[in-house]
Amino acid sequence: MKKLLQKHLKNEKGLTLVELLAVIVILGIIAAIAVPSIGNIIDNSRVKAIKADAQNVLAAANLYFIDNAEETEVDLAKLKGAGFLEDEGSLTSGTVTKGNPNTIKGEGTTGKVTVSFDGASSKSISDSGNETTVGGTGTGNDQN
Repeated sequence: MKKLLQKHLKNEKGLTLVELLAVIVILGIIAAIAVPSIGNIIDNSRVKAIKADAQNVLAAANLYFIDNAEETEVDLAKLKGAGFLEDEGSLTSGTVTKGNPNTIKGEGTTGKVTVSFDGASSKSISDSGNETTVGGTGTGNDQN
């Protein structure tokens, strides 16, 4: 009996059609779950990149206001021209208003995602306040 089982085991080389179809169905289910998740990860990283660019602009504006105490507002072009900001990143427009804390009003776009800032401070940007996300993740307050 043992020799008969060993002979049958040696002759099995490969998968049956049913086994192959089962593997393909399982891979299809995994792909259907993973693809939308990856899309959301990409959109969330784009939103976070725009927020980081806004944080950089606010930091550059802080330095600008230290050197130019009489100024109350500064835009991206002025910060870049004065050498306080090397690159505005994905921000397409922005104006920083001096205050306690300084606030930014403007927007940034990358891919299909646009984030608008309206009176956002450094703290509110990191806490996901005062900005609206439009595009790949829909419209509404960003919850990242």
